[in-house]
Amino acid sequence: MTGADLALLSRTVIHLRPGQVAHRARLRTQQAALRRFPEAGYRIFSGPAQSATVGWPDAFRPLDARTPDCWPDPAELRAGKVTLLGLARDLVDGDKWKHADSPRLWRFHLHYWDWAWGLAADPDRRAARATFARLWRSWQSSARFAHPDAWHPYPAALRAWSWCGLHRSLIAGSDIEPEFVAGLATHARFLRRHLEYDVVGNHLIKDLKALVGLAVFLADERLLRLAVLRLARQVGTQVLADGGHYERSPAYHCQVLADLIDVTGLMQAAGRIPPGELTAAVDRMRRWLGAVLTPDGRVPLLNDGYPVDGELIAALAPGPTPDGPLFVMADTGLVRAVADGWHLLADVGPPCPPSLPGHAHADTFGCLVHVDGVPLLVDTGTSTYEPGPPRRYERSTAAHSTLQVDGADSTEVWGVFRAARRARVSGLAVRADPTGLSFEAVHDGFRRLPGRPLHHRRWSLTEGGMRVDDLVTGRGRHEIVVRWQLAVGSAVRLIEGTAQISGPAGAFRVAIDATGPALLAAETGGVATGFGRTADAPVLTCWIAATLPARVSTAWTRARGHASGEDAT
Repeated sequence: MTGADLALLSRTVIHLRPGQVAHRARLRTQQAALRRFPEAGYRIFSGPAQSATVGWPDAFRPLDARTPDCWPDPAELRAGKVTLLGLARDLVDGDKWKHADSPRLWRFHLHYWDWAWGLAADPDRRAARATFARLWRSWQSSARFAHPDAWHPYPAALRAWSWCGLHRSLIAGSDIEPEFVAGLATHARFLRRHLEYDVVGNHLIKDLKALVGLAVFLADERLLRLAVLRLARQVGTQVLADGGHYERSPAYHCQVLADLIDVTGLMQAAGRIPPGELTAAVDRMRRWLGAVLTPDGRVPLLNDGYPVDGELIAALAPGPTPDGPLFVMADTGLVRAVADGWHLLADVGPPCPPSLPGHAHADTFGCLVHVDGVPLLVDTGTSTYEPGPPRRYERSTAAHSTLQVDGADSTEVWGVFRAARRARVSGLAVRADPTGLSFEAVHDGFRRLPGRPLHHRRWSLTEGGMRVDDLVTGRGRHEIVVRWQLAVGSAVRLIEGTAQISGPAGAFRVAIDATGPALLAAETGGVATGFGRTADAPVLTCWIAATLPARVSTAWTRARGHASGEDAT
C-alpha cells in the first residue's frame, strides 16, 4: 500500500464510529475461522431439530410473492439455468455453486435464493417442488461454511427470509422438510452472531428483517423481541425526518421500505403489534418515494442505483405527488421543482451518512430533468460493483450533470465502496414567486485544491425554460468543466457557441455565458441500463480556464418551431 493509499484510508476511517471498526475486526475474524474450521462452525450453530414446524401465518404474503414478474421463468429454473442481473448461468456449475468467473454481486444474488420465487409462481406445483428439492440438496451439500459468498451475512439474511417464505408452497410436507427447518435454525444462530454492525445501513436492516422472519417461523419469542427492538432502533437512525433513507440512494430506499412493509405485515399476520417506529417510518418513506418518482413513474438513479421494477414500485404504494411547484426534502437534500412542463430533481445534500460511504457518488449539485414527462438530463446510474474503470467513472463527478474543478471529484470517492473527504453543502435557499422558481446552495467539495474553491449553483425555472448559474469562488487560476448528461437517443449540434439538442424530450437550444472564452464540446458517455448493461449517450461539456471567481451560466430553452420529439436539424 502506497503513502497515497494510506492517506485515503485514513481520511475514510476518520468518519467511522469506533464501534464499526471493532465490529469489522470481529466479523472478519469469525468469517476466517469458519472458512478454516467449517465443521466446528456447524457444531456451534447447529442445534436440536425443531419438534414441530411452525412456519409463517397463512394470511401473510411477502412482497416477493406479490411481484411474480420480478423473478426468473420457472421453465428456466427447471432446466437448471438462471438469469440474474442480465447474466445467464447454470445454477449448479462445475465448481459446486461457486461460479468464480461471475461478478461477486451475481454470486451474492445466486445465494439469496430469492430467484426461487419463480418456482413458487409455477402452476406445475409438483415439478416446482421437485426442482426446488433437487437444487436445495445440491446447495446444502456444496455451500458449507467454508463457502465465502454463501455465508457472507448479507446473502445468508436474504436466503433465510426467502426460505421462510417459500416453505409453505415448495417444502411443507416433503421429505426434505425436517432438514430444511433445521437449516433455518442454523441460519438464525449464524445471523445472531454475524449482524453487520460494521456496515450498518440497508445490510443491517436485511439482517434484522431475516431474524424477525426466522423468529416468527421458529416460534422463538426471545429472538423476536431482540430483532424487533434492534430494528426499531435502526429505523430511528436510518429513516430521516423527511422520510428518505439516510444512504440517499432512491433504489436502496425502495429496498428498505420493502423490508419494513414485510416486517410490519408479518407481525400483524402473526397477531403482533408492530412498533410505532416501524409503521410511522413506512408512512414517511412512502410519501418520500412519491415525491422523488420521475414523471414517467420511475425511481431516479441517484448515487448507487439500478432500475426498480414497476411491479415492485406499485406494491410499495408510493405516496401522492406533492402539491405545489417547489418541494424541499431538507434532510436527504433533494429539491423537486416543476414549471411549465419542466420537472427538475436536484441533489443539494450530503453524499452519504458520515459512517457509511459505500453507495455515495461524487454527484453534489447534480440534477435530473424531464420535459413534458420525458427525460432530458439523466443520471449515469450504476452498471457494476466490480473494481475497475467503469466503477470509478460511474461514481465520479465527471459522470454527473454538475461542475468539476481541475479534474477533481467533489467527494473523494475511491475503491469500490469508499469515500474520504466529502462535499459539505450549506446555504440552501429557495424562492417561488410569479416570475418563476429558483433555489441555490454552495458546497466545499473542492476545498482540498489550491485556492480552496467553493461551488455555488442556482437553478431557475420560468416559462422560458431552465437556467443554471454556476459560480466558483476562491483564489488562483483553475480549469472548470460543466457537464450535462443527456438521455439516451439524444443528439447534439454545436452552432456558433450554442448547442442544439434533439432527442426523446424534443428540441432545445442551450446557450452559455461564461467568464472568459468557453469551449463547448459534445462527448460520449455510458449510461447504465441495469447491472452489466450500458448504452452510449451524449454529454454536453463546457470548459473554461479562469482566475477565480469564475462564472458559467447555462440557459435551456425549447427550440422554436419544433414540437416535442421532433429533430432539431
